[in-house]
Amino acid sequence: MTTSTIGAGAPPRNVLSRVVDRIGGGLIQALMVLIGVFWLVPTLGLFVVSIRDETANNSSGWWTVFTKPAELTLKSYADLLATGFTSSFWNTVLITVPTTVLVIGIAAMAAYAFAWMEFPGRDGLFLVVVGLLVVPIQIALIPIAKLYGAVGIFGSISGVVLFHVAFGLPFAIFLLRNFFAGIPRSLLEAARMDGAGEWKIFSTVVFPLAKPAVASLGIFQFLWVWNDLLVALVFANTENQPMTKALQSQMRQFGTNIDILAPGAFLSLLIPLVLFFAFQRYFVQGMMAGSVK
Repeated sequence: MTTSTIGAGAPPRNVLSRVVDRIGGGLIQALMVLIGVFWLVPTLGLFVVSIRDETANNSSGWWTVFTKPAELTLKSYADLLATGFTSSFWNTVLITVPTTVLVIGIAAMAAYAFAWMEFPGRDGLFLVVVGLLVVPIQIALIPIAKLYGAVGIFGSISGVVLFHVAFGLPFAIFLLRNFFAGIPRSLLEAARMDGAGEWKIFSTVVFPLAKPAVASLGIFQFLWVWNDLLVALVFANTENQPMTKALQSQMRQFGTNIDILAPGAFLSLLIPLVLFFAFQRYFVQGMMAGSVK
């Protein structure tokens, strides 16, 4: 009697769980918004600095622009373009885009072979690929520079692209191979029963299913090459230098060239920011791929 009375007066368990879920979901959303605001503040500050006069930047913080809007000017961007920054921008595009496409294409085919094709030495070769993940870039700079000098591509864009492709492939193959291995075998067997060859299976079955993983890999590879400075300093000459090297050359010995560095840094940040938000859905799916069954 007492038990039934208590049970009748208490709220149902599913109602309590819904309330808790709603409160928890609201807190998570509020936390994500707060993180987004704090993340955008430095970007906003960089943009404001890039459209302020150099004298104003040296005398006060960027947040004072809200009370002094007359300080805003586009002179810094005009000065930046006068330094030849446009050619550095296109050099960065010519380095980053081919590198990303080549890494994704070669790694996807190699990952499919490691995941679903039988050939002698497959496991041993894959262990070699995994071992290359721990090889640092720094130990290869001098030997590769000597090799490039011997074949005549030192200082060229193609040399920078080849170096990034070589060091981007091990991680790309490792990532895509693990994703491909999680695809149900029944899909591939059904395609083989219909008469499809390995290339047909890869191009029409496996690769379309791997769009989240490929998008995640593409974002990582693009950002890594776009923001690279070390490889550009070693292998790119002044004519073929990307934006990172062009901005580094604007550094002064006893100060910062803020009127050039701020707009250049914001422009170099803008493209990766647009790319990330454009492919954010695929990026999240790729990060969650394989975490649950």
